[in-house]
Amino acid sequence: MNQFRFSRRPDIGDKVKVSFEFFPPKTDEMEARLWDTVTRLEPLKPKFVSVTYGAGGSTRERTARTISRILNETSLTPAAHMTCVDAARHEVDAVIQEFADMGVKRFVALRGDPAAGVGTAYRPHPEGYANGAELVGALKDAGDFDISVSAYPEKHPESPDFATDIDMLKRKVDNGATRAITQFFFDNDLYERYVERARRAGIYIPIVPGILPVHNFIQVANFSARCGALVPAWLAERFEGLQNDPQTHALVASAVAAEQVLDLVERGVGDFHFYTMNRADLVFAICHMIGIRSHEAEVAGSAAA
Repeated sequence: MNQFRFSRRPDIGDKVKVSFEFFPPKTDEMEARLWDTVTRLEPLKPKFVSVTYGAGGSTRERTARTISRILNETSLTPAAHMTCVDAARHEVDAVIQEFADMGVKRFVALRGDPAAGVGTAYRPHPEGYANGAELVGALKDAGDFDISVSAYPEKHPESPDFATDIDMLKRKVDNGATRAITQFFFDNDLYERYVERARRAGIYIPIVPGILPVHNFIQVANFSARCGALVPAWLAERFEGLQNDPQTHALVASAVAAEQVLDLVERGVGDFHFYTMNRADLVFAICHMIGIRSHEAEVAGSAAA
């Protein structure tokens, strides 16, 4: 009976779409790793790739350089992250225009983490956009952009309850958001319940699950604690004792992520956004398991036939 599972259909790769997130490199070594990752993942033909952006001029410049190179040297469609952190409205508007002039037509609009780091109090710039909903409105006023926004299956850590959290998502949609991409999660039931809450609130844009392959369990667990994402006991048990065994850790991480994605496919999910951490190995393997093949592989297969 299992042979008829939806995730095992031979055409599943044609029905599932993916997108990838990269972050701009800080060093020459990190730059080399990023472009190795881009080269490996580009043949999978993602819907788009997003490039993160934070407060401060240096991050803005690195993001712009990365996006420019993607536009000029690859076939990929970049989406530029935008945040409200530590910037006046006219400064944010100038960055939007800069990216638009480069040819960017997609944005990921985020309020952004507090400048002092995740877990600290967020204080809007006195002359800036107060939240993600206002930023979406500014983007919509600036051009006919495709705008992705954030969503939180376990609610944003600063939200007092889910009703407040869903209300913020609704405001983003009303201001012009095209899709929502979730924070990473490891319990698919939480994602499913969140989507149900959103639909009941009249939110019908795609809510794309954000998938984080666990390259380093200890780092992921620490970050999850700061941003309010649950690390289930079963997940901790799978990585127990593997701190000094990177090869086995990678195999377990690949299996865990593939299991999560395939379960979501069985539940009817057709789009996935991968937080790559500028590493291609686990993401490429997961995409292969759900039937997404690189162009090179298709050509090689045709030649062999």
